[in-house]
Amino acid sequence: MRLKVVLPTEVLIDKEVIKIIAEAENGSFCLLPRHIGFVSVLVPGVMSYVSPGGQEEFIAVDKGILVKCGPEVVVSTGNAFAGADLGMLRKTIEMKFSVLDERQRKAQSAVAKLEANLVRRFLELERHG
Repeated sequence: MRLKVVLPTEVLIDKEVIKIIAEAENGSFCLLPRHIGFVSVLVPGVMSYVSPGGQEEFIAVDKGILVKCGPEVVVSTGNAFAGADLGMLRKTIEMKFSVLDERQRKAQSAVAKLEANLVRRFLELERHG
């Protein structure tokens, strides 16, 4: 079967696989090539797949959607990182999320400043009106 992992800006993975293991809200599941069509909401976690050569590889995924239709499995997620080694994947995730956390803190600070400015301007209008 063909696994395609799609992010908002790129296709992370597009390759033939013989087995996929992922996690939904109600637990883990396994897909094999002859399984029927399937749709699932994925939770943040680690997904794995096995290549035709028997090598297991891993993908850390944010929440997303998995759709199996015939021989094709498409995973659509906002964020994902691939790796053959779980230890290296963990380090990559920690590094990427620390960058995202810093960006999120900056964005929250900017929103708080905008809200404060908006309230101040309404108070000024109220005083002058």
